[in-house]
Amino acid sequence: MLEQLKEEVFQANLDLPKHGLIKYTWGNVSVYDPETKYFVIKPSGVSYEEMKPSDMVVVDLENNVIEGDLNPSSDTPTHAVLYKAFPEVGGIVHTHSTWAAAWAQAGLDVPAMETTHADTFYGSVPCARFLTQKEIDDGYEHETGNAIVETFKKRGLKPLEVPGVLLHGHGPFTWGKDEHSAVMNAVVLDEVCKMNLLARQVNPFAEDLPQRVLDKHYLRKHGKNAYYGQK
Repeated sequence: MLEQLKEEVFQANLDLPKHGLIKYTWGNVSVYDPETKYFVIKPSGVSYEEMKPSDMVVVDLENNVIEGDLNPSSDTPTHAVLYKAFPEVGGIVHTHSTWAAAWAQAGLDVPAMETTHADTFYGSVPCARFLTQKEIDDGYEHETGNAIVETFKKRGLKPLEVPGVLLHGHGPFTWGKDEHSAVMNAVVLDEVCKMNLLARQVNPFAEDLPQRVLDKHYLRKHGKNAYYGQK
């Protein structure tokens, strides 16, 4: 079942160490199939050196394993919540990449300070709150997804305009229309976190991008009159 999607998810997971986003097994990628309403995700705790496409696990949106001999990622319930809440999303990535995790530990949003940020994220990348004890007890990973959705609703954010979030004290989730864009957004988020931290060290009073510059760089790639790249 979904053999091609398993191969795609396997390759996308291999992209995480290739881009320096994970160490050991600290990350996962999933992809949603709108026809079956299932998603494919990396198995839990399996090393990238030993992992095979056939190890990928098919799961439904209620976290039931549809196919697979291994346990799915422990973050599976978070992915399921996001796919249900954000129907435009087709791929999700979670990592503990160093620079993004540093901002998550600080509990800070990632402001748009440079055009690299503005090319991908239309404004600050939010940092979601800590979970309560009750939420942890009720289902940590499921409630993590709910906290992300809550953050986007409260701030009026659109998931594909700001395709990522930090979890306070944890790390980043990113997403996109497919696994390729989700991985790319994870790379970009980690890089802009690094840039911002270095910029604030050089100048603690460094300003965020003016809205006019943010608009120009985001909309030239994503707006209805976008002109970046080839047709």
